[in-house]
Amino acid sequence: MERPLIFVSNDDGYAAKGINVLIEVLMEFGDVVAVAPHTGRSGKGCSITSEVPVNVWNISRKPGLEVYACTGTPVDCVKVAFDAVLTRRPVLVVGGINHGDNSAVNAHYSGTMGVVLEGCMKGVPSVAFSLCSHDADADFSNTIPVIRRVVSEVLQRGLPTGSCLNVNFPDVPSYAGIKVCRQACGEWTNEWEGHNHPRGGKWYWLTGEFSCSESDPDCDRIALDNGYVAITPTKIDFTDYALLDAMKQWNL
Repeated sequence: MERPLIFVSNDDGYAAKGINVLIEVLMEFGDVVAVAPHTGRSGKGCSITSEVPVNVWNISRKPGLEVYACTGTPVDCVKVAFDAVLTRRPVLVVGGINHGDNSAVNAHYSGTMGVVLEGCMKGVPSVAFSLCSHDADADFSNTIPVIRRVVSEVLQRGLPTGSCLNVNFPDVPSYAGIKVCRQACGEWTNEWEGHNHPRGGKWYWLTGEFSCSESDPDCDRIALDNGYVAITPTKIDFTDYALLDAMKQWNL
């Protein structure tokens, strides 16, 4: 009997440790096809490439696994995979494991989340996994049992149309538990470091400090700070329904 097909991508590149750990776990559940950027594309969110062509080539192929590199963004990887690489529809789209935190409003910038939002828009259950460590040789061993549990549940239960999961792991020796959370608010400050250009004007380097004023233990950022794995159900529908109803009273 044909095994289920799972599609994988990320924003750290096909050679990153995180995606390769993830692939090994997902191969327990089905055949895997990975199309990922040929180099790091962090912070690309849902951006796409529209003015130049993208190149896609096979990196490796063995029974149950195909890996491709793509010169485009993470969302490009999903789009080109569905149109030109995959020979059948996947049962699951997975992004990660990202090297770095994608909790709170950072989910809006994340290329890893871009992968699963695109998968979600294509009507496929989609899950993102991120570890709160930017170390290229980060230890992902603690994440593996949780990934197995989440993937098993999603394959068994599915996800509502238009919803996906954003899963973040704290970088701690052992987890306090797993929490299903809301997305925390937060703000980046001191985002640009300016330097004088030798030929006049200034150039700026993106940097910044993230702060979260939340104290609610049921939001993802605080859950992570307390050692919990944070799972945030996320919707692709940005509509503010409460405001929509209120605006029906406006004199427009």
